[in-house]
Amino acid sequence: MMLTATDIVLCVGAFLAGSIPSGLLIARTKGIDLRAVGSRNIGATNVLRSAGKLPALFTLLADILKGAIFVTLGRHLGAGVVAEGIIGLCAILGHIFSVFLAFKGGKGVATALGVFAIYSPLACGLTVMTWLVSAFVTRYSSLAALIAFGLLPVYIYILEHSMVKVIIGTVITVVIFSKHGDNINRLMAGTEKKIGQRSK
Repeated sequence: MMLTATDIVLCVGAFLAGSIPSGLLIARTKGIDLRAVGSRNIGATNVLRSAGKLPALFTLLADILKGAIFVTLGRHLGAGVVAEGIIGLCAILGHIFSVFLAFKGGKGVATALGVFAIYSPLACGLTVMTWLVSAFVTRYSSLAALIAFGLLPVYIYILEHSMVKVIIGTVITVVIFSKHGDNINRLMAGTEKKIGQRSK
């Protein structure tokens, strides 16, 4: 399937919207540079550790919105299932490789949830539930994300039987896993910080 001109514009818009470093901007209002504290990641987990619960909540909601908005626009403008998935992937890649941060960024988890909230809402719901249970049991945000997104393509297949969406979900899962290499190493070494553990 060829992308239309509208699809391409939406992909560019999604990448640029995804590039907005929400966590960095929100933490800066508290006088905190996320790139110099904690895990140095710009996501909600590091905001929670460094700036507190309310800034972390605002960061989470902003990052989710970045993933949802252009997929929603694509659907309303007639983008097909492939184009919607690519638009969503562009939003996630924008978050990970922000044009405003010299193509560095976050891990893409919250933005991916925003994408799948529109693209595959039932699978997204199960993914969120999996994250919540895993986080409650393990107290590790990174491990919970790996478990939840590892199961996401399975949830999509069971609930929708759409191989296109399974492929999109698998690609996004691989991207997210690739950004968690340091977390995996720290988990194996026993040095990963738990949820709520303050950064020094």
